Amino acid sequence: MDFWPNQTIYGSMTFKKQWSLRDFQKMHGLGNDFVIFDGRADQLDLSEDQVRHIASRNRGIGCDQLITLLPSAKADVFMRIQNADGSEVNACGNATRCVGDILMREKNSETVTIETGAGLLRAKRDGELIQVDMGEPLRDWQQIPLAENMDTDDLALEVGPLSHPVAVNMGNPHAVFFVQSIEDIPLTELGPQIENHPLFPERVNVSIVEDKGNGHLRHRVWERGAGITEACGSAACAVIVAATVRGLVDRRAVVELDGGTLHMAWGSDNHVQMTGGVTSVFKGQIDLEQLS
Repeated sequence: MDFWPNQTIYGSMTFKKQWSLRDFQKMHGLGNDFVIFDGRADQLDLSEDQVRHIASRNRGIGCDQLITLLPSAKADVFMRIQNADGSEVNACGNATRCVGDILMREKNSETVTIETGAGLLRAKRDGELIQVDMGEPLRDWQQIPLAENMDTDDLALEVGPLSHPVAVNMGNPHAVFFVQSIEDIPLTELGPQIENHPLFPERVNVSIVEDKGNGHLRHRVWERGAGITEACGSAACAVIVAATVRGLVDRRAVVELDGGTLHMAWGSDNHVQMTGGVTSVFKGQIDLEQLS
């Protein structure tokens, strides 16, 4: 019997399913991967349950964050960012590079502006890489935010072998710990403890960093709402600020993450510049009604 691929056969009867398909594309920046939907022409508001289903690596498409492109009156696009657990966040550096690449190809332009919950971010093409101006770091304890007044350059916090991090907000709150050997730190165990520590009322992204010398920093990250990821752009921004504050680098560094390297600079204008590659993995369609 001939039948369409979207038919279901029950006994001797054939019923054609009515699909509600939505286009998406899968991209990653240094292994930090995203499912990206375009909601500019047809508004899209995915629930936390739908996001969790799509982000599942066993039952969905699989991603660290889900990105929805929406109309913006201030920029080329508004970028909505939802973590794998469905929670919404204001910034994601690697996703900004991916979205920047999409928009620059669409517009045949070398620069674009992306609105996020953290403000306007500007992306430009730098050879085969994408550079994003991630804006100014926030360093006051209320801006992180913390539950109490503390010196954000040297937090009085100790969890297992990790202690005295630098706290920075780069659209998301970050705690950056410097260690002698990054391989000796059980990040899978310590990450969720620090993410949910009472000191951080909005939870926190956790970075561990080893200074390799000569402007080379080895970095691993536990992202709130996503767990260990191969790379995190906003965390790398926090790292260049923290490493400069600690006197380990002179405002510039190559940050080596599990998924690859980012070139980071904290300029004299107080803006953090992040430069790195992006990769388009595949495009497809998904029936969102099946996730309701």
